Amino acid sequence: MILETERLYLREMNQGDFESLRKIIQDKDVMYAYEHVYDDDEVQEWLDKEMQRYKTHGFGMWAVVLKENDTMIGQCGITMQDCNVKRMLELGYLFQKEYWHKGYAIEAVLACKEYAFKHLNTYEIFSIIRETNIASQNVARKNGMFLTGRCIKNFHGKDMPHYIFSVTNT
Repeated sequence: MILETERLYLREMNQGDFESLRKIIQDKDVMYAYEHVYDDDEVQEWLDKEMQRYKTHGFGMWAVVLKENDTMIGQCGITMQDCNVKRMLELGYLFQKEYWHKGYAIEAVLACKEYAFKHLNTYEIFSIIRETNIASQNVARKNGMFLTGRCIKNFHGKDMPHYIFSVTNT
């Protein structure tokens, strides 16, 4: 276990999480901001990439698990992202649709922010959010983040405008 909150714990994903990850990144409603739903091979690539991040950086997107029934409901964590020719630590998350609007995202993101400041000794952390993703922008604001910039991310050959939110460790 990496982190624990009142209702959740976060841990490294493993091969056994493939089906739970499929429920997230193969759902068109969950992936609307990406405008891309992953096939099984891409789900495996995503999972492999996260497991490699754990080895390379010591962090990545972690499985978010409900304590009450030990069910993986999403992923949340910290990754290195490029935006505007700058490499930055980013807080990100994706949850199964049935677990939206229950406060799990903000609960997990707050824990990850604290982890980044305390264990990674970072001064500033970012969230890069699609301009059309109002729900995630609201989560960023609840996380104490402010809009600090914009960038264009290319995803599957399509340029997509994003907002950059950030918060510093004060």
